[in-house]
Amino acid sequence: MDVNGETSGGFRGKAEDMAEKRQQGGRRMVRTYLDEASWGDENFLDIEAAKSRKERRQLPEGCRSQVLYSDILRIAWPSMVELFLASLCGMADMIMVGSMANGDDAISAVSLSNQPKFIFISLIMALNVGVTATVARARGAEEHERANEALRQGLFFCLLVCVFASVVGYIFARPLTVFMANSGLSEEVIGMSTTYLKVQMIGFATMGIAATYTAALRGSGNTTLPMVYNIIANIVNIILNYLLINGHFGFPAWGVFGASVATVLGQAVSMIIAIVANGSGRFYFSVKITDFLHGFKPDIPIIRNIAKVGIPSLGEQFLMRVGFILFGRQVATLGQPYYATHNICMNIQSMSFMLGQAMAVSSTTLVGQSLGKRRSDLAEHYSRRCERLGLLLAVILGTFFAVCNQWLVGLYSDTPAVLAAALPVMILIGVLQPIQIPQFVLSGALRGAGDTKSTALVTMVGILILRPVMGHLFINILRAGLMGAWIAIAIDQVVRTGLVMGIYASGKWKRIKMKI
Repeated sequence: MDVNGETSGGFRGKAEDMAEKRQQGGRRMVRTYLDEASWGDENFLDIEAAKSRKERRQLPEGCRSQVLYSDILRIAWPSMVELFLASLCGMADMIMVGSMANGDDAISAVSLSNQPKFIFISLIMALNVGVTATVARARGAEEHERANEALRQGLFFCLLVCVFASVVGYIFARPLTVFMANSGLSEEVIGMSTTYLKVQMIGFATMGIAATYTAALRGSGNTTLPMVYNIIANIVNIILNYLLINGHFGFPAWGVFGASVATVLGQAVSMIIAIVANGSGRFYFSVKITDFLHGFKPDIPIIRNIAKVGIPSLGEQFLMRVGFILFGRQVATLGQPYYATHNICMNIQSMSFMLGQAMAVSSTTLVGQSLGKRRSDLAEHYSRRCERLGLLLAVILGTFFAVCNQWLVGLYSDTPAVLAAALPVMILIGVLQPIQIPQFVLSGALRGAGDTKSTALVTMVGILILRPVMGHLFINILRAGLMGAWIAIAIDQVVRTGLVMGIYASGKWKRIKMKI
């Protein structure tokens, strides 16, 4: 069978053809230049490591830059659509919540619950970084069954994490929101936030299971299926928001509680579609729920691979969330309307994070698959081109943020104090876009290679140490208010980008080994 999936000769029966396609991972495999490229070996890696930077920029013979860009965009565009629409859905959530009579308080309540929730989400994210990297290596090495087993192992541990997170998060929902409020917000805000967080924790597994399927699919190069089921989930979420927040067409006006219920039900839809689609065997994987009913056997080499990448990533995610919580508590002391303004600006900025993450998904996938085939040269060519495309998007989006700042903020709130405080912050967010993109993309490349220790260290330096320290300096000592808080964020972003670029340039990530 050639790289396009066509038989080399003769007529084959449909059943036989389907059997071969299923054995190779289904009918929806994503093909790239890597499927045609020759394999590397230790000698090849040594030769590449000895090349100068100028020599490494030269493409392999027979490889064209347009082909690499095409591969990147084929993987990136579904993720970009999916994540961008997820960001818009998050914005719609906040805008609809802001339409309540006590809109600014409701925005603060939802935002207040997000950081505690993201602590638990970080457990799933860390696991899934390991799943993506392991699947990408297996896909590059053409070990389909090992990739399938990586998803099976990932789902089992995902279920364990979800049960733990749901119980702990529900029990400690109020103490967590009180801690985040830091005496700067009212009891009404804390009460709404506690309610929102409890519902999220009850439905935590719906998010976790869908996210693990998504991580595995991205590692295989299939970003289209996650795009489809997450778009459907977002549509369900927005419709239910409309029905349940303010009450329409006879539905109850549940306010913040309704927004949380809508989010969980949307996630449930994406989970169900992911389970059915991946169990069918048409999308590279063939893991079914019944696999777990007939007994589960741990696969030690795969668990070791997932842990090797996932544990440092867990440290990174945990440190990141602790840093965000420390910083968020500092901003909360500014009180209303500044806390609401801060979270509105963060919500708008998430749009750029989603675009950056889409390019990072492509970088992670293609770097992992390249190294699985022992082609460190292609790993670098792919990641560098992901960075260039990301910079182009960052300039466009940054200009949009800076020029349309008042219109964007006005979608959330018409409070004059909020609009005035947001103006300089939004301009700074626009300036930061081209600066932070290399951090996203190159961090994705490092994760695809399995180097999550370096990214964890960068996170610790930036978000856990630098951002809270700078926040204390500008908010509490220099009394620079909300703008001071965002100057602290800008300093953190600049430093982290510089550190990630330095680690990537060292090239050590190319020699990380993973046994498949």
